Amino acid sequence: MTTSTFRNTDPTEGVRRPGRWLALSVLVLAVLLVAVDATVLGLATPFLSEDLEPTGTQLLWIGDVYSFVIAGLLVSMGSLGDRIGRKKLLLIGATAFGAVSVLNAYATSPETMIVARALLGVAGATLMPSTLALIRNLFHDPRERSLAIGIWGAMASAGAAVGPVVGGFLLEHFWWGSVFLINLPVMAVLVLVGVKLIPESKNPNPGPWDLPSVALSLVGMIGVVYAIKELASHGPSLDAGLAALAGAGALTWFVRRQLTLPAPLLDMRLFRHRGFSGAVLADLLTILGLSGLVFFLSQFFQLVQGRQPLEAGLAELPAAIGAVTAGLIAGVAARRFSVRSVVTAGLAAVGLSLAVLTTLDQHTGYPLLGAALLVVGVGAGFAFTVTADVILSSVPKEQAGSASAVSETAYELGAALGIAVLGSIVTGVYRGFTVPAGVPADVASAAHESLGGAVEASASLAPQTAAALVSAGQEAFVDGLRIAAGVGAAVLLATAVAAWFLLKGQKLADGIEH
Repeated sequence: MTTSTFRNTDPTEGVRRPGRWLALSVLVLAVLLVAVDATVLGLATPFLSEDLEPTGTQLLWIGDVYSFVIAGLLVSMGSLGDRIGRKKLLLIGATAFGAVSVLNAYATSPETMIVARALLGVAGATLMPSTLALIRNLFHDPRERSLAIGIWGAMASAGAAVGPVVGGFLLEHFWWGSVFLINLPVMAVLVLVGVKLIPESKNPNPGPWDLPSVALSLVGMIGVVYAIKELASHGPSLDAGLAALAGAGALTWFVRRQLTLPAPLLDMRLFRHRGFSGAVLADLLTILGLSGLVFFLSQFFQLVQGRQPLEAGLAELPAAIGAVTAGLIAGVAARRFSVRSVVTAGLAAVGLSLAVLTTLDQHTGYPLLGAALLVVGVGAGFAFTVTADVILSSVPKEQAGSASAVSETAYELGAALGIAVLGSIVTGVYRGFTVPAGVPADVASAAHESLGGAVEASASLAPQTAAALVSAGQEAFVDGLRIAAGVGAAVLLATAVAAWFLLKGQKLADGIEH
């Protein structure tokens, strides 16, 4: 079965809808903001901590609850959009995202902030699958649609890299709440322009929205993502084990329930399509390599090479530039060569760049790092854009929201796994470093928690001892980063080989849908 198996046969639909590119520009702004919001909080955390004085556990929840809720609700919201209308869900979500951003900006206690971040995650989950599904409805020419998906994917990638730059600029000039208030004008434009230009689309025969499936999806995804993050932060624990068991159990029950429902929340039969399954797997592992690398290089730039937050954010821009450029030409390349060639080459490029980083040391010059980031961005841009196109084109138009949600869930899971799996390696290696003689036990304990902790704890020591402690911590962090890069490289190169076989014969559609 190829991507051209399904055709929309409604003769009343226009082939090239007027205003579609302007509508696209509004849709991708929403994606950019959701991606920026996922990364911008990291820089604001020290300022927020000083103001709200959260406990360590509260601070972790402030940082994580947004991605937990998004990951847990994507499939449910994609399916809800198929049922009530994707435009309607997008406009409701955009309005809510703007309103809740104000609540985030003016939060006066850690508890309020945690609730506000969770609500922002609910709103974010309505935006991501709706935007991709609406692109499917706006662009009936598959070549135009490939370019539109390329622009969409480029904005998602760019958002993750632009977040630290925007955050660094705002925090140098305004208070921490400003990183949330930038959402308001963008969401206002989205709603005002979207009402006029975005066409409504939904499944004409959707069936009921199954609330038990929604609950199982939410519990399952949050359980799995929480377990991964706990494992990365604190190593194996009873909490992480119980969360993993609960999450895996709920997801298993979810899958079984979908197979018995006449109108499932997510049609599991889509995964019987080899191209669809291969694209989802490639999606997940591409983002795993990209997010893991960008997350740890951000710490490397700041804590090992001593760059300021804004400078560190700018240092990571080659990844965004590469992703944007590749995203724009990915559809053309996939038709000129083949889907499997472009995806395999993209995955291999990310894997080889990670392999180059196994040579990293504290004094590695920026030209090598910048070049590695650029190649990672190009590889991820090609792979992610083409797989998103395959996923969206492989399903009947009525299920576009559900398919988009699968793509987005793979993205969120890949990001969580990248930071968690590679993070557990970096943390494990880092915690084993030998503390120099003369360092008090409490300082040594704080230094072993994280490299940031070592830098902070060293302030209470004599200059020579402090320098030795920080140097030992930096060396251990770089050792961990090298090993994590090697593991990431092996995973991505293995995925490239798997993609070559799974995507055999897969094509992007060529004929215009009427």
